[in-house]
Amino acid sequence: MITILMADDNVEIRSYFHTILDHEPGFQVVGEAASGEECVRLALEKKPNIILMDIQMETETAGIDATRTIHEILPESKIIILTIHSDDEMLFQAYSSGAMDYIVKTDSIAKIVSSIEKVSQNQMQLRADVASKIVTEFQRIQRERASLLYTLNILTKMTNSELDVLSCIYHGDSYKEVAKTRFVSEATIKSQVNSILKKFDMKRMKDVLDVLHDVDFSTIAAMMQRH
Repeated sequence: MITILMADDNVEIRSYFHTILDHEPGFQVVGEAASGEECVRLALEKKPNIILMDIQMETETAGIDATRTIHEILPESKIIILTIHSDDEMLFQAYSSGAMDYIVKTDSIAKIVSSIEKVSQNQMQLRADVASKIVTEFQRIQRERASLLYTLNILTKMTNSELDVLSCIYHGDSYKEVAKTRFVSEATIKSQVNSILKKFDMKRMKDVLDVLHDVDFSTIAAMMQRH
């Protein structure tokens, strides 16, 4: 017997799935939850084999948050995401949080049953469209890591004075304002800016600022100044 917990804030959808699944041989719906928080509580109480989890309930990511929590504390319960569209941008986050498949709410009963049966056997269903998104996201993360390492390498070679000047410019100060703040001439600031550009191997400060925005320079600079 495959035990199933339903989580959706729409009572009609819960009722629909409850009815069709209870009529399937070997399936038993053991509970319904109207929120992610309630789903976590019932999962711990019922310990179902399968949880059908809507993404948007009390918040836009309630289902994903609940999936992450349940996956961490009750990994034997397998989670299938319920969604309206198969191209839902949140599906990548759902898989990253521990979901093993997704069901479009308008899927055929045969497709829904098949997903539950396969996931109950610990078979993760990674469909082509989701796989493509995962690859794209992995590549984005790799690019960000490479950019972060590149930027950190340059920042560690900068003097404290250059780092302070760069921080002021990053936060929108003009050269004149930076000079006034640091009690030096504007020519001195321009000289330090040229040094910064050389270290980044760039010709325009705008390009440097674009790189810094990509790696959250404010946090990095604060950490470097603390150490």
